[in-house]
Amino acid sequence: MKILTSEAIKAKWKNEGLPSDNMSFENASIISSCSRWPLLIDPQLQGSNWIRGSQGDNLSPININQKHWMRELTKNITEGRAVLLEGIQEEIEATLDPLLSRAIVKKAGSYSLELGAEVIDYDPKFKLYLMTKLTNPHFRPEIAAQCTIINFIVTESGLEDQLLAMVVNVEKNEL
Repeated sequence: MKILTSEAIKAKWKNEGLPSDNMSFENASIISSCSRWPLLIDPQLQGSNWIRGSQGDNLSPININQKHWMRELTKNITEGRAVLLEGIQEEIEATLDPLLSRAIVKKAGSYSLELGAEVIDYDPKFKLYLMTKLTNPHFRPEIAAQCTIINFIVTESGLEDQLLAMVVNVEKNEL
């Protein structure tokens, strides 16, 4: 934790909506420094609420069950925006494999990606966060190789830390 983050960064994350327990800080530091797309196991929505707070207006939440979600994802990849892809189940759509494995092609100074049946422009500023509400998903090994799996399920000690932080915030706000 001392290598990946600082007290100032932790305070920033807390202001963005991250719970103030150690497990949440560890998860946030992994998400912030991982090279693969993070896949959040987040039934209580604590991680996704933090991502929404940290990305602000640059984030497009897309539910994989909504109509035309692929068109919306393609638009955000081209524009270089962050995407929170919600509704992920144990099986991830095969059309996302090139994106998950970052099969990005650089030609003449521009980037492209084959997504589905078409080749689209890829903006390097694009970020992808995948999120599932499943409490105990069993992903294929390929998913674990393509994504960094982050478990945001609240533990008993994490819940104790969060409740203690809330009490301290009310009783001794200056702390």
